[in-house]
Amino acid sequence: MSASPDSAFVPSWLAKPADANDLSPLVWPASARRDVDGILSVGGVSTAALQSEYGTPLYVLDEVEVRAHARRSRIAFEKAAATHGVSARVYYAGKAFLSTEVVRWVTEEGLAVDVCTGGELAVAQAAGADPARTGFHGNNKSLAELKQAVHAGLGSIVIDSRDELERLISIVAGTGTQQSVLVRVVSGVHAETHSFLATAHEDQKFGFPLGDAPEVVARIREVAELNFLGLHCHIGSQIFGTTGFAESAARLVATHAELLTGGDVPVMNLGGGFGIAYTTADDPTPIEDLARGIVDAVALQCASRGIPMPNLAFEPGRTIVGQAGITLYEVGTIKPVRLDGGNTRTYVSVDGGMSDNARTALYEANYSARIASRTSEADATVVRVVGKHCESGDIVVDSEYLPGDIAPGDVLAVPATGAYCFSLASNYNYVTRPAVVAVRDGRSRVIVRGETIDDLLARDVGVVAPNGRNA
Repeated sequence: MSASPDSAFVPSWLAKPADANDLSPLVWPASARRDVDGILSVGGVSTAALQSEYGTPLYVLDEVEVRAHARRSRIAFEKAAATHGVSARVYYAGKAFLSTEVVRWVTEEGLAVDVCTGGELAVAQAAGADPARTGFHGNNKSLAELKQAVHAGLGSIVIDSRDELERLISIVAGTGTQQSVLVRVVSGVHAETHSFLATAHEDQKFGFPLGDAPEVVARIREVAELNFLGLHCHIGSQIFGTTGFAESAARLVATHAELLTGGDVPVMNLGGGFGIAYTTADDPTPIEDLARGIVDAVALQCASRGIPMPNLAFEPGRTIVGQAGITLYEVGTIKPVRLDGGNTRTYVSVDGGMSDNARTALYEANYSARIASRTSEADATVVRVVGKHCESGDIVVDSEYLPGDIAPGDVLAVPATGAYCFSLASNYNYVTRPAVVAVRDGRSRVIVRGETIDDLLARDVGVVAPNGRNA
């Protein structure tokens, strides 16, 4: 059942751990620890208790950790900007994970909120987010969504296309009020990430080429009801280091300087996309280093052109909630599969899968895993954690070392699932989406209830009620 570390099917980055029970602080919430019986707890709450009360699969979010990352990010960017005499606004990128409770946590820690659909805006509004500190993204905002945003009095709308600009003009014309906007541009900087996560190369759906910005901004400035704030650029997601951000900033500043000849350009929004560790092989850049590096790059470029530095804005999402979340599963089956060359891969099937974590299938994302219900002295073996869906690509954790005695009934925990797992969840194979439970100070509470089969059937108009009529 065991495999040697140099086996062909073991990724080169995956090192055999000295202890397959360990909880690396690089990927687990700071509150994660094991009790005397080896049971994992997060936020002071035992995963055994969580499974007993809420079942599995289950998303678990550490409130203290979310707040700590939000506060740390805000302070890092504000401090870096203040060094150069400007301000920085930090938006929470709601697409990473959005619920009313999370919106309240991050806004209480001083963050603004970034949304990209009418549904996300509705959640932010339901949570009481300040409209003036809410930004609206999206490459195809409908007329209804733009009306919703204008009516709500949002602080900014990010213009993504000429069609969208004219659509917005038709809404605000003659209202006697002003709607502030930014223009999303494509800097041409290719982020070192999965191609589906790179959003600043030319051949993709977002934004305007930098060369088109002067014409677009001129059109905005013709409309009294629009207030041009500045440029917006996002180079991708799950990015380590500052090199790409610095190069993108240099290109943005050049266009920013050109736009200054026609009027004020008070803001530059450099987006987010900062990476976190999903495995111990990852080496994310501390947010303080990112903040200093990016802000210093903008300052240098502005100084070289002899122009004032604009106020800055950033949009972290993954770095706020990613490490704060874990997902719990129950192991259902163990299947050793013989491979060519004489190796054996052990498939560990759990009671969830790509319906609650699509990132492995979408982006070939790597994750870690640990048995949460006990510790084990068994020798570690390489396993592949898979889900229950009718897809061979239904993989939760592609490769991980777990104790060789892993068995049906064990509870498995996958860390760093706070971002984009809940957001991308589906009902594939009519599997219900899990609940989201927040933990803090030894207590747990549901912040998003799990679905039931009745929820799924309620949308099917062909379901026959007990009285013989369609429900």
